[in-house]
Amino acid sequence: MKKRIKIKGRLRVYLQGSILLGIMLILVNLVIYLMDYRSGLMLTAALLLYFAVIFALMFYNKPIIMNELISFATQYGQIQKRLLREMEIPYALLDENGRVVWTNKAFEKVIHKEKGYHKSIATVFPDLSKDRLPGEEEEAEMNLEFEDGEYMVKMKKISLQDMAVNSDIFQEPDYKGYLIALYLYDETALKIALRENDNQSLAVGMIYLDNYEEALESVEEVRRSLLIALIDRKVNKYIAAMDGITKKLEKDKYLVILRKESVLQLQESKFDLLDDVKTVNIGNGMAVTLSIGIGLDGLTYAQNYEFSRTAIDLALGRGGDQAVVKTSGSITYYGGKSQQVEKNTRVKARVKAHALNEIISSKDKVLVMGHRLADVDSFGAAVGIYRIAKSLDRKAHIVINDITTSVRPLLDMFRDNPEYEEDMIINSAQAVEASENNTVLIVVDVNKPSITECPELLRICKSIVVLDHHRQGSETIENATLSYVEPYASSACEMVTEILQYIKEGIRPRSEEAESMYAGIIIDTNNFTTKTGVRTFEAAAYLRRNGADVTKVRKLFREDALEYKTKADAVRQAEIYRGCYAISVCSSEGVKSPTILGAQAANELLNIKGIKASFIMTAYQGKIYISARSIDEVNVQVIMERLGGGGHINTAGAQMEDMPLEEAVKIMKNTLDRMIEEGDLS
Repeated sequence: MKKRIKIKGRLRVYLQGSILLGIMLILVNLVIYLMDYRSGLMLTAALLLYFAVIFALMFYNKPIIMNELISFATQYGQIQKRLLREMEIPYALLDENGRVVWTNKAFEKVIHKEKGYHKSIATVFPDLSKDRLPGEEEEAEMNLEFEDGEYMVKMKKISLQDMAVNSDIFQEPDYKGYLIALYLYDETALKIALRENDNQSLAVGMIYLDNYEEALESVEEVRRSLLIALIDRKVNKYIAAMDGITKKLEKDKYLVILRKESVLQLQESKFDLLDDVKTVNIGNGMAVTLSIGIGLDGLTYAQNYEFSRTAIDLALGRGGDQAVVKTSGSITYYGGKSQQVEKNTRVKARVKAHALNEIISSKDKVLVMGHRLADVDSFGAAVGIYRIAKSLDRKAHIVINDITTSVRPLLDMFRDNPEYEEDMIINSAQAVEASENNTVLIVVDVNKPSITECPELLRICKSIVVLDHHRQGSETIENATLSYVEPYASSACEMVTEILQYIKEGIRPRSEEAESMYAGIIIDTNNFTTKTGVRTFEAAAYLRRNGADVTKVRKLFREDALEYKTKADAVRQAEIYRGCYAISVCSSEGVKSPTILGAQAANELLNIKGIKASFIMTAYQGKIYISARSIDEVNVQVIMERLGGGGHINTAGAQMEDMPLEEAVKIMKNTLDRMIEEGDLS
């Protein structure tokens, strides 16, 4: 067999070099024959002796050389195998299904298994399931935790096709099998060092007193300085305990510098400073509440400061008494369980009215839109803005696509009315076509762009105004020229009514417009029983003076028998979950606006003793709409935010897609269970 082995490459050239030299000498010998015959004979004799020795040596040495080569290859393979076995990097070979084929000592030490372990790698590392192994791609990598270590796993496919082609055993030239080489890189020390460094990074925070003026007015004048000192002491002591620095910027504003590690501690305690500061009581009739905004994980300190500014704006926009932590990729909310205190002054409304006047006056056209499936409050607020635009001699349109049964009675008052233009109400397609460079878009009763009537308008129009009474969430309308978001307001119609009084001297809404806005206040306050303040009644009185007929409004919203039965059925079949949460389903069969009925049914369920919150789910147009309501014990806004929605502390909603009602009910229950376990609900 060894004799049949043919040597190639440089070794063959080296071994055959003496023969090639002999051939060259033969040529030289021929030349010498021409010069001297006797000299040629002598060289020929020498060449014969030379070739005899060369061939004898080749015949004798070839087996020895082959033996040495085979011995070297064998020893080289053994050395390679030993080096792989003793390599300090944990290394293993897996088959296509993830079963362990071979391991080295370092790998066996990590997984605490003896040599010859041939089970699935997933039995050791559950995260390394078959779908995580390299498939179409040649390489893959991932991070995993095992026992007390953190590892970076690299996997590479090793094709066995060449082995199958050259094999004397296999007869499959198209064999596509492969092995997977797996390397474990221990990054425990690196990750610990990175975390330690990250924990020492600085975070910037802002603390605002929500009701500074109101709290001071509720205490005797001689004790006001004591109240301020106690609050300052609470804030400073709390932040100092977290190894932070507090600097008072204004009478009701603080700048805070913390380490990220301290922020994590605050998050674990759910910012108990929010509740702690409420305990300050020296006879003040109103508890002091805080809003906290913290920015971290920014690329620079300046970016962290901007994050904190955004966070504090969100906290205030959501009603105060809560903390917001903003990073480059996420926003987290804490607290927000208190009712927003109504502001007694209308200064802000007057300032916003003057700003709105300037914006509309500088534009040629006004487009007004609310949220998808417009309700009475959304439509009433849009009508109020329409009156403002017309009083400033500007062309205006209200954008509505689907007309719900609740809005239809109001809409009928404007259709075929000679006092109003035929294109007062347009759809999204017409609005996009009507929008121009000098058009202002006014969004009412919504601040979440994805649920507006026509999100495309937000991208087309350069000038945008937002007027809303819902608490802000993570998704907001960006780059608004004017944003007036007041969660304390009962309704968008209340806000627009106040603006109407300051926008221009002598402006008076017509009776149809006054009734539309009055109806919006009635619906959103549930007949003045929910979120109703002094300014709510003042707005209602203003509308009443301008022709709003209370009796007519009541008649507009009388229900037909089928709708009443559908709502009653939703109330009847409600499940009382965990003894205090009412969950039910509202049918959409034969009903034009089932989402409105669902909201009404949720309000009705709050009349049952012991019910803290109600949730009604309605399947409509391929989606599931959730209406959530509470009185004062549960913040339904934070519950709905877990499901991708939002709203008020006691009036909120969310939408789900691609699931049956039964699954939505199950998700609702699981969300409540999880929030109760985490302490967010009692």
